Amino acid sequence: MADAIADTRRLYTKPQNLNDAYGPPSNFLEIDVSNPETVGVGRGRYTTYEVRLKTNLPIFKQKESCVRRRYSDFEWLRAELERESKVVVPPLPGKALFRQLPFRGDDGIFDDSFIEERRQGLEQFLNKVAGHPLAQNERCLHMFLQDEFVDKNYTPSKIRQA
Repeated sequence: MADAIADTRRLYTKPQNLNDAYGPPSNFLEIDVSNPETVGVGRGRYTTYEVRLKTNLPIFKQKESCVRRRYSDFEWLRAELERESKVVVPPLPGKALFRQLPFRGDDGIFDDSFIEERRQGLEQFLNKVAGHPLAQNERCLHMFLQDEFVDKNYTPSKIRQA
């Protein structure tokens, strides 16, 4: 009977201090896709998005970064991750082929509502991918998130923790 009483005793945990309660979270990774900008004219027209990263994960060399990427860069990243990693890569928001047809009543793929919808989809895609521990080891993801230019002729490799 004494054993049964011992098992039901309350577990005493150490009290949480102010640092634990209000300090920085142990691990965080925040990625925002924002500030779409359409550049160029005619067939050379395209939209770029600002990709902002904030993290304290040791695998990323910069704790904060901001780069501009266009949809084709996201397509490149997705293809690289599918080829190089063991990760099931989520889909990108669609290509919107019907929006590229002439004689539409709106701006097609340059319409504000479409750009906003695509921005949200790209942000969700990036957060899913970058949140995956295996994807975090891929050099293509680091280059996409933190290098000013995407070197599409890079040599695929894994990132080693510092």
